[in-house]
Amino acid sequence: MPIISRFFGIVIFILWREHNPPHFHAKYGDYEVAVEIESGNIKGMMSKRALNLVQEWRKLHKEELRRNWKLAEEKRALLSIKPLE
Repeated sequence: MPIISRFFGIVIFILWREHNPPHFHAKYGDYEVAVEIESGNIKGMMSKRALNLVQEWRKLHKEELRRNWKLAEEKRALLSIKPLE
């Protein structure tokens, strides 16, 4: 699981063997969601507070997430993304 960011107990990662649409995963405790990079659509369950933080972070880092998705498609090392502060 290539971790690209961590903040407030939330772990963000992109897997190399993924499918479209471009998305990332967020894990918080026992909960995990997949989040589409462009639309913010969510699959999975997580507390509303944690989801709001994930969505705020996604909006701030869309370009970096797109870049990491491309790197993952090419099976290359992913870049770290600044956490939400």
